[in-house]
Amino acid sequence: MTNPSAAMLVIGDEILSGRTRDANMHYLAQEFTKHGIDLHEVRVVSDNRPAIVSAITALKDSYDIVVTSGGIGPTHDDITADCVAEACGASIDVRDDARALLQAHYDRQGQELNEARLRMARIPEGATLIDNPVSIAPGFSLGNVHVMAGVPTVFQAMVASLLPNLTGGTPLLSQTLRVQRGEGDIAAPLGALADEFADLQFGSYPFQKDGVYGSNLVVRGTDGARIDAAMARLAALFPA
Repeated sequence: MTNPSAAMLVIGDEILSGRTRDANMHYLAQEFTKHGIDLHEVRVVSDNRPAIVSAITALKDSYDIVVTSGGIGPTHDDITADCVAEACGASIDVRDDARALLQAHYDRQGQELNEARLRMARIPEGATLIDNPVSIAPGFSLGNVHVMAGVPTVFQAMVASLLPNLTGGTPLLSQTLRVQRGEGDIAAPLGALADEFADLQFGSYPFQKDGVYGSNLVVRGTDGARIDAAMARLAALFPA
């Protein structure tokens, strides 16, 4: 069975300006790999409505699963929910169950659920809430689009809430061989081995340390025995 395909859309001017370093893509890739979901594409867009709507439309029609991060807070530039609703042809408004979650949370904090905070209860029609045990304001799933916060601790908690509801496949396994040779020396035999083991993925990641060139050779696949066989061949080709 082929693993589900996935894409991620990272939303926010702060990412593109360099002010904030995105950590969510790295985390999601790791979790999807363990769950047997193949992350094929990651896009980063600014807080621009046409750009977000266009990206969501393209990704949801191309992949089984789309995850967004960022832009679901209380401020004027938090427009992800509206953009997802537009891209999916759904209406959007404050929803009673989301409002109740926020009301209970701010009551416990002794704070007012004001108009700004109430923006976080605006959910597209037909969406399912994604639990947020960290800051309560929920994400949501609409069709194959799953909308989550950009703050890494909240994003990670939402991923944990979402994963049990996603159908995964076979987890991707990998092994690495570190060789003290430059890529120019290993390219030909590595390419021939990759052709022989066409069911596996081969990657070469160069490094330089103390003036010595080397490469980390990575073999990925879903069949552990095949990876073991390929690694044995690699070790014979490039002995330490």
